[in-house]
Amino acid sequence: MELSNIIELIHAVSDSNLTQFNLQDGNLNISMSAEKTIVQQAAANTDAALSVQYQPVMQPAAQSAVQNQITGQATGTETFTGNVVKSPLVGTYYAASSPDSAPFVKVGDKVNKGQVLGIVEAMKLMNEIESEFDGTVKEILVENEQMVEFGQPMFVIE
Repeated sequence: MELSNIIELIHAVSDSNLTQFNLQDGNLNISMSAEKTIVQQAAANTDAALSVQYQPVMQPAAQSAVQNQITGQATGTETFTGNVVKSPLVGTYYAASSPDSAPFVKVGDKVNKGQVLGIVEAMKLMNEIESEFDGTVKEILVENEQMVEFGQPMFVIE
């Protein structure tokens, strides 16, 4: 197989939806694999901006391992009594403005709507997480410097 044909084959596979491609022709063995990102946009409601979620396409073995993790988490899902404040983005949660500072809130603290509960760092930007409710902090569901996902419950306010 000529080099120009190989290059053309690479471009054809790259432009397609294939994540893995193998070709054997005599002594020639070509194997290509790609991790692609699927972008999904959710419909925006009047209160929230568009939400974009990224999901990498995985090989079957990796996909089944992730599915097992998800299934394991789903069976251990808690239901919370009270109002739940969820992470609006993916990032690293910080309980205080600096390592030497006291945490923004502790369990048992009274909070008002708009009060800062913590910070989520995403792409070197510090995003304040504000309470959406008036009440008392019943539970803090995340640890300082823990990675949080979009929509992950972080606080329970009663």
